[in-house]
Formats: sequence, structure tokens, C-alpha cells
Amino acid sequence: MADREDSTPGAPAADETPGDAPDFRAGLLKNLAGLGLSAILTLASFWSAGTGSVWSPGVPVLLAALAIGQMGVHLVFFLHISSGPEGTNNILALAFGVFVVGLVVFGSMVIMDSLDRGMAPVSAAPAGAMTMR
Repeated sequence: MADREDSTPGAPAADETPGDAPDFRAGLLKNLAGLGLSAILTLASFWSAGTGSVWSPGVPVLLAALAIGQMGVHLVFFLHISSGPEGTNNILALAFGVFVVGLVVFGSMVIMDSLDRGMAPVSAAPAGAMTMR
């Protein structure tokens, strides 16, 4: 039988199950903290959208700020994105993914705007042609 030093680092001992690991409770507490923060930010979003207490033109800005906060909570607490040495690749992959999504969305908007500008106005349709109402 191999000694504990010969086993894989971080692996549980032969008589230990993964749920019995000492850091199980710390991970559970971290997940519960993330769930709590996520629920608070969600409730704040619904409150801000339905109340008259917030200046009406400022509601979209507040909702955007709460959404960014919600994304941050999810990245840190649930996807375990951190600035540590092991998280560098995850941060780079996330940045590349955000870049690709932004490029697709922005490119689609440019294409749709170009198509909209190239279409003939409805009033220029010939007499007797069907028009949209």
C-alpha cells in the first residue's frame, strides 16, 4: 500500500471521501455567499425597475450596473475566476470570449444598419403594390 506522500497531491486518502475533505464547508459557504449576493442583486433589479423612487432616466443605468455586478458575482463565486496564477488562462479565455461576442454583436448591428439604409422607403413603392401598415 502506498503512503500518503506517494499519492496524487490534493487527492483524498484511501479512507476519505471527497465530501469529507476539510475544505468542503469552506466551498459550501462560498457558494452560499454567492447565492445570497446573486439573490440580493436580482431583487434590487426588480425593485429598481418597478419603483418610482429612482429617477426615471437613471433606471437603465442602474439596471446595467446591477447586471454587471451580477456577472461579477457569478464569475467569482460560481465560475471561480480569480487573479491567481492558476486563473490567468481562465481570465484570458473569458476576455477572448467577450471580445468575440462583442465583435459578433457589433458586426451584426453594422450589417443591419447598412441593410436598413439600402432598402427603398415604403412611400417609393409603385402604385398598387402592397404596403405594410
